[in-house]
Amino acid sequence: MQAFIGLSQTIQHPRIYITNQEKENFENTLATVEWKKELVDKKKQRLEKYIEYCKKDPEWLVSRLQMNWKTKHDKVFLREGNFSHSEGEAPVPTVRYSGTRDWASEYMRPSIEEVEPYFDDPRGLYLKHKKTGKMEWVHPSESGFAIDKINEQIMALVADAAFLYWLTGEKQYADFASPVFFTYMEGMYHRDAPIDLANSNQQHISGLATFEVIHEGIVVSLVATYDFLYNYFKRNRQNLDTSVAVFQKWGDQIIKKGIPDNNWNLFQARFLTYIGLVLEKNDNYKNGKGQEYFLDHTFNISTDRQIAIKESLLVYDQENAMWPECASYSVHVITTFLKIFTLLDHATNANEFNNYPMVERAALASFQYLFPSGYMVGFGDSHHKNLPPENFELLIANYRKYGQEKKEKLISGLLSAMVSEGLYDRKANGFFELFFYVDDLKHNPSEELNTSDLVSPTFYAPNVSMVNQRMGDGKNAVMASTVGSYGNHAHANGISLELYANNYAIGPDMGRGPSYWHKDHRDFYSRFPAHNTVVVDGKSDYAAMRTYFPFTLDHVYPKSGEETTFDKVTFSKVSFVEPKTVSDQQRFTALIKSTSSKPYILDVFWSKKQKEGKQKHEYIYHNLGQSLEIFDADHELLKMVPTDDLSSKKGDLNGYNYFFDKRKTVNSGDIKALFTLKSDNHPDNFMKLWVKGSHNQTLYNVNSPKSNALSEGTAPKKVLEKPIPTLILKREEAAWQNPFALVFNPYLEGEENPISNVSFSTLKNYPNTQIIKVLSHDEKREDHIVLNSSDNDVALDEAYYQKGLLSIIRQSRLKKEIQFMFLAGMTKFESHGWDIVSSGKPFSFSLENIENGYIISNDNPITINMPISNGAKMPEMQLYENGKLVSSRRATVNRNDPGQVVFKLTKGYKKIEIIY
Repeated sequence: MQAFIGLSQTIQHPRIYITNQEKENFENTLATVEWKKELVDKKKQRLEKYIEYCKKDPEWLVSRLQMNWKTKHDKVFLREGNFSHSEGEAPVPTVRYSGTRDWASEYMRPSIEEVEPYFDDPRGLYLKHKKTGKMEWVHPSESGFAIDKINEQIMALVADAAFLYWLTGEKQYADFASPVFFTYMEGMYHRDAPIDLANSNQQHISGLATFEVIHEGIVVSLVATYDFLYNYFKRNRQNLDTSVAVFQKWGDQIIKKGIPDNNWNLFQARFLTYIGLVLEKNDNYKNGKGQEYFLDHTFNISTDRQIAIKESLLVYDQENAMWPECASYSVHVITTFLKIFTLLDHATNANEFNNYPMVERAALASFQYLFPSGYMVGFGDSHHKNLPPENFELLIANYRKYGQEKKEKLISGLLSAMVSEGLYDRKANGFFELFFYVDDLKHNPSEELNTSDLVSPTFYAPNVSMVNQRMGDGKNAVMASTVGSYGNHAHANGISLELYANNYAIGPDMGRGPSYWHKDHRDFYSRFPAHNTVVVDGKSDYAAMRTYFPFTLDHVYPKSGEETTFDKVTFSKVSFVEPKTVSDQQRFTALIKSTSSKPYILDVFWSKKQKEGKQKHEYIYHNLGQSLEIFDADHELLKMVPTDDLSSKKGDLNGYNYFFDKRKTVNSGDIKALFTLKSDNHPDNFMKLWVKGSHNQTLYNVNSPKSNALSEGTAPKKVLEKPIPTLILKREEAAWQNPFALVFNPYLEGEENPISNVSFSTLKNYPNTQIIKVLSHDEKREDHIVLNSSDNDVALDEAYYQKGLLSIIRQSRLKKEIQFMFLAGMTKFESHGWDIVSSGKPFSFSLENIENGYIISNDNPITINMPISNGAKMPEMQLYENGKLVSSRRATVNRNDPGQVVFKLTKGYKKIEIIY
């Protein structure tokens, strides 16, 4: 950056996206790269009709600007997030201010052609109602973003015309753009920044044109116009002092206003980068506010409301490169960083990505947000969408510019895969694509992509309170995303779970409402009832948006970000205190590889109030589909009756009012719930829930509003706007010693259902112990799962002893052979002749049966006492590190039990073989 500032006097305009020295190469690109030529041709074609309008009426486009044409008001007054009025008088028409901070409006924004010329009426705006189709007079505060978006549309045309003038030299483009540009800039020069009459927080975040400094997108078009037409303006002796003053005023407003510690800071910084790069050096201006001034405030100098980028990068989790906001906003921040550094690097040619390595790390870490389908998880205000392809395009451009071929090949391969799968249409939509994207992707389809460094079986991001678990691939891929509430754009959701299976986000989050100020968002979408969670007393709640209620990650296997040789189980266990009702909550979620190709999911949720007395706990689960059927243990369909339960009239949260078609029944036994999703040309999609019973448990079958998180990549198109079938389990007592326990069993019509039966039980003398038995589809193998509520709990009966959290044993029912054993959070475990003991710390341990022995792994020092038959060959232990055999040793006989042999391990190993 410093080099650019020093050379700025010698770099002529244009310089933001391209220089005159690069023009010949760019023209050659247009002759050979069709998708770039198409954009230039499209820009020309789009402008044709407007140029014709202006030839007939030179004031046609100027008159469509949203200005105070008659009143010439120079002062703007707001009342919190709404436009109140304007007053005063300037020597010229001034730019009209936006109508409201809330983009949700009942009125349609007119097209440019529909805008009345020189419109300025004391009655407000004359707009068409979206539902009635009638034209109505409305106050600007009811118009959403209509005013500023019309101006942005117009100025985007002006910027295109400025570019085409630079490219072709045709004067018609400059003549088209120039009057609109100067009318707007003069109008902004003579208009003050807004004043909030309520002196609310709005006073500190308002831009010059919009209610938020992060929405001042028109700045980009204004800068591009100025840059491409600079030489034309100079040749025509156009006074640019006013334009410079407006850019400086805009930059100052962005520096003084805004929010410094979330995504705002970066969106503000992008505008400052444009302003800084287009201006000349400081000493060209009396006030000294030129290039160095604004770029320093972008990258180096922090103020109360604009933190420097070098400091903003410290907001990232320095270990895992996660930004502390929900996924959609996080990847948008990455895009913004990449754009800023692409612009900067174009000016400095100093490999700025290398100077700020966190930006690249964050872009690559964002793959951890992905469902197996390539779409992002939906927690908080997120939406299921692809990672922005532009993030990878800009990385590729940087890699090619600086000769990083290995990195370029990897990211080009990933981007090519998105293209081939129809997730990305590689074409140009704007100046960034036109000037910075590489012409073609270097990728050999026959080369296998190694993406193991990008996505791992588990991933934990503490600064957004998210832990993701993955298992399987293709149509058999399953994923569980468990989230708390931490960072920005989070929801009040307790410990929430989003599930992916059967090619879809089958158990979706509900996303955000129509806008952040809309009642639907405040009452439902951002609250507990819209999430797969547990609500206490119908009242669980806390502040949404910027929220500090994370869960504690008690356990995760395998460790976050790590690969493991044992791939049959992943699990997480988290704990949380729900603040509204002061309730302890814990959630255990495991993905377990079934005996067929598709995994199943075990979900156990503990919940109890810390205070004694009456209490109510409701487990809520939303699933894609058109129907939900609930059966008893004998597979008899339960009769459900209509109910007016689950409503604010009964003392519940307002969010409960959004449930409809409510039916209920009471049942104490285990039940089965079947969600069915039908879609054209696809087999029926089933999610079967095996649910543990509880005394007088109330079962609700209800519909929830549509999920706004879903997209065509995570649900069939036909259900995107449809209600979400929802199961609710209600306990009129604590769900602690008897927690909610469910097995999620996804499968497709015509395919093997991996599970034939699930049973739930406990131990009389050890009430904290949950025993779940899962019988395979062929009834030949059974998973025996023993789950305690903590590492310190004990489970004991005639068949086993367990001091620790979890054991899973898969066993052949006929031969009684152990196919695999998995232990976690364990101190001592005895079963089937095995006795495994910690050397101090609780351990995780896995064992798989192979032809001539076992493959095992462990994470802490342990002693293994394993069974051996009389006269059997003494086994040998072979220890591997980094995939290589490093040592081996024979077992010794257990002096206390001749039927066992002993191995001691002094540390953890990812792979050990015990061979007979």
